[in-house]
Amino acid sequence: KPASLEELQRVFGEIESFIERDVRRLLVVDDDETQRQSIIDLVGSDGDVEIVAVGSSEAALAALENSAAFDCMVLDLKLPKMTGFDLLEKVKGDERFRHLPVIVYTGKELTRREETKLKRYAETIVIKDARSPERLLDETSLFLHRVESKLPLEKRRMLEQLHNADSIFVGRKVLIVDDDVRNVFALTSMLEANGMDVIFAENGRDGIDCLTANPDVDLVLMDVMMPELDGYETTEAIRKLPAFEKLPIIALTAKAMKGDRERSIASGASDYITKPVDTDRLLSLLRVWLYQ
Repeated sequence: KPASLEELQRVFGEIESFIERDVRRLLVVDDDETQRQSIIDLVGSDGDVEIVAVGSSEAALAALENSAAFDCMVLDLKLPKMTGFDLLEKVKGDERFRHLPVIVYTGKELTRREETKLKRYAETIVIKDARSPERLLDETSLFLHRVESKLPLEKRRMLEQLHNADSIFVGRKVLIVDDDVRNVFALTSMLEANGMDVIFAENGRDGIDCLTANPDVDLVLMDVMMPELDGYETTEAIRKLPAFEKLPIIALTAKAMKGDRERSIASGASDYITKPVDTDRLLSLLRVWLYQ
């Protein structure tokens, strides 16, 4: 439905105050003091980001309640008393914090059910491993709108290495399932410019046939709104094929459709992105899913 005047004024007000501020604010929630400090050292200490780091869900709620607004939250799931899952639900259930971007940063092995639950609320999930500091720096830079060229040399190098691990893209095969030719063309141009091989199908049935004929596909971009077999049904059908049970599938959803996000994940999508597709956001998602 069309946004109300009040809603538009709120959004523009937030954008204006965000642009006017020189310092972005990040809330870090992790019960491990060493981890908290390493995130502060990684993301902060450059003067353009103020970090509040806490060790429990209760302290996080107090910080959200009593501090100036935050621009992003990094959340570990393993917390004492109230878990990270419960905190996330509580925060996103509060109208004031509904639009706060949340990056889940965890060493926990996630079940499909936990992943589905998380993706209803969190913008990104970064699993702690050898490459995760670079990915966390990348994701926080994206949500805090930090200009890469203004970062200190050491951090620029980290991001350059990660993005040049955009050698991660070279030779990867991506299947686009979308009935909108313009969308297919735009996505194909962008993916090929980053060294990927692209094949496409115009509908869900062709998508399944194309996938079975090309079992070496590394990732699928799936439009959810298609005639006959839509993206949800196609994703469900793909997940029933043992060879593609864990294949990364990113759903392309319409911004206006509120339930698309939950329905995409429930049907078996690994992640989702809204249309019109933001190139940086999509490349960030591709890095995460092609790296795993």
